[in-house]
Amino acid sequence: MALRVHLLACAFGLGSWVAVNGLWVELPLIVNALPEGWELPSYLTVIIQLANLGPLLVTLMHKLRPGRLNERAVIYSVLSIGIASCILLVFFWDKTTVVAGASRSTAFFIITFFLSLVDCTSSVTFLPFMMQLPAKYITTYFIGEGLSGFIPGVIALAQGVGMAKCVNSSHTSGNHSDEEVWSLQTQYLPPNFSTEVFFSFLAAMMCISLAASIGLNRLPRTYDLSTENLVQDTVGPISSGLDNPAAETDGKKNEQEGKEKSKPLLAEPQYSISKLVFMYLLVAWVNALTNGLLPSVQTYSCMSYGNLAYHLSAALASVANPVACTIAMFFQSRSLMFLCVLTVLGSGFGGYNMAMAALSPCPLLRGSALGEAIIVLSWLLFTGTLSYVKVMVGVILRDRSHSALVWCGAAAQVGSLVGSVTMFPLVNVYRLFKSGDFCNTECPL
Repeated sequence: MALRVHLLACAFGLGSWVAVNGLWVELPLIVNALPEGWELPSYLTVIIQLANLGPLLVTLMHKLRPGRLNERAVIYSVLSIGIASCILLVFFWDKTTVVAGASRSTAFFIITFFLSLVDCTSSVTFLPFMMQLPAKYITTYFIGEGLSGFIPGVIALAQGVGMAKCVNSSHTSGNHSDEEVWSLQTQYLPPNFSTEVFFSFLAAMMCISLAASIGLNRLPRTYDLSTENLVQDTVGPISSGLDNPAAETDGKKNEQEGKEKSKPLLAEPQYSISKLVFMYLLVAWVNALTNGLLPSVQTYSCMSYGNLAYHLSAALASVANPVACTIAMFFQSRSLMFLCVLTVLGSGFGGYNMAMAALSPCPLLRGSALGEAIIVLSWLLFTGTLSYVKVMVGVILRDRSHSALVWCGAAAQVGSLVGSVTMFPLVNVYRLFKSGDFCNTECPL
């Protein structure tokens, strides 16, 4: 029975961010097909954060009408919207319209908004829903949430997304001599299967999550009580004999002493208001980095090294999330100092990624295998360290209260919003980050 609940919790977590994670790992192919090009990720981060309308409404309902929100109905609704949106992507992801004289991916942006509405709302509904289950299943849920990025990443690797090579091509010069001019051109290799197939796979993942949520709602609620509290509930009756008053008195005395001794062992650490505020700020900062600041410039950070570097960074960084969740299952450090050190370390890797984006299209060690390996490894470690921080803060706040988890999700969305809104004008208005063709860009030695 416990294994079944773990599997359902993991499958349920798959639907939390699978749609948006799937879009990110497919970007190495999409950026070459849609008119926005390298600027596409910055548009997506803002669209995703506009979908914070969903979690905002849920948070306000919890605040103004405590206990009145039907979380089960909300979860069923958002997962159904996610399934429908993934199906629409299959048919309309590459359709463009002319807006203000320029071709824009209008259909893709609108569908992305609804997918983001699903995933953002999951932050303040899926975790509180897991409060119905014992604490041991919360880490399993986070593993499922991590797999929502890992599995699409593996599929993207199998797809061969965004692979390219430089080839010599000729064209005639513009003068009357008709002189033939040779130059390097970027030639993108066709993927092993289409983007439409990939989006169909995302729809199937959302269906699995919806089925898992239905299965969790149908679990017998007496199971955990009967297995986890059986020993504690029977110690008293067994130790006290009804036919022996002395034994009964001693049993009650021993039982009372046992309860008093067990209280400090079972009680969770009580965090002060200042420490709770610190944890919420930590959540906001980590999510600002992982969901707003860095994703907006990942193309500039990686594409200058070639499509292979971008492809591997997007796909392999998704592996770091479930690995971090698995580590959190066996090594749980609730030390705020340790989590703070990890945050500083992860921020350092993020700083390197941001610096390479700022140097685009001529970052350090461009054109070398070492440069490609470093940027891929930096994105991997950036995602892994900060994912562990997010998991452990979630576990800590879960043990405190249902409300703490709700505000944890709200802090995550606020941080993501601030990060994406900060980067959008820097990328699209002030043009601080420069794009370039890997095969044609010449960089000083």
